Amino acid sequence: MNKPSFDEIYMELAENLAKRSHCVKAKVGAVLTKDTRIISLGYNGPPAGTHNCDIEWPSTGCPRDSKGSCSLALHAEQNAILYAAKSNVSIEGSTLYVTLSPCISCARVIYTLGIKKVYYLHSYAEYKGISSDEGVDFLRKFGVEVARYKKPEPSALN
Repeated sequence: MNKPSFDEIYMELAENLAKRSHCVKAKVGAVLTKDTRIISLGYNGPPAGTHNCDIEWPSTGCPRDSKGSCSLALHAEQNAILYAAKSNVSIEGSTLYVTLSPCISCARVIYTLGIKKVYYLHSYAEYKGISSDEGVDFLRKFGVEVARYKKPEPSALN
C-alpha cells in the first residue's frame, strides 16, 4: 500500500475544513504546517461568535460590501494565521495549503508574516472571473514559492 504524501494529507484536510464553512457563496479551507506538523487550521466565514451566514441568510449569504464581496467573512488563510497568532505560534517559514488561491490582501499578509510556500487547489481568478491570480503573482514576485496543487490519480493512492 502506498502511503499518502504530506501534501496529499494536508490538502485533503483543507478540503474537509472547507466543509465547516458557514459561507453560502464559497467554502474554503486552509492548513498551516511547519516541519511536517500542523500548526494551525482555518476556514472562511464571519468571526467566531458573530453570525452563521447559512443560517441567517441561507438564500443570499451575508450582506455585500461596496466591492460585492462578503462584508463579514474572514478568509480561510486569515483564520489560520489569526489562530496561530492568538496561540503564540510562529508561522515564519511555514507552508500554507489552501483550497482557493490567496487574494491580493491575503497574499500581502502571507508574505509579511514569512510564510515560505503556498499550495492552492483552485484559482481565485477563475472563481472571481478576473484575468489573473493577483495574490499568486504578488507572492511569486517577492520570492514565495507558490504551486497549484494537482490531486494524484486515484490509482496512485492504492
